Amino acid sequence: MTENIDKHKILHLMEHWIEHNESHVKSFNEWGRKIEEAGYDQVAAKILEAARKMEECTQKLQQAKDNL
Repeated sequence: MTENIDKHKILHLMEHWIEHNESHVKSFNEWGRKIEEAGYDQVAAKILEAARKMEECTQKLQQAKDNL
């Protein structure tokens, strides 16, 4: 069975994914700073890098949404 995919459905998914990513970025940044303060610099650096990459993903999703 083929799912009905229309502009409204795609827009809804994009908005959900963007919001979800933004929530993760906030959490990654908060925990990255806490982990860094606890002395785990290399671990924190990777978590903060993940936050930056998640922001890049969010930008791509926003660009796709803007193209609808």
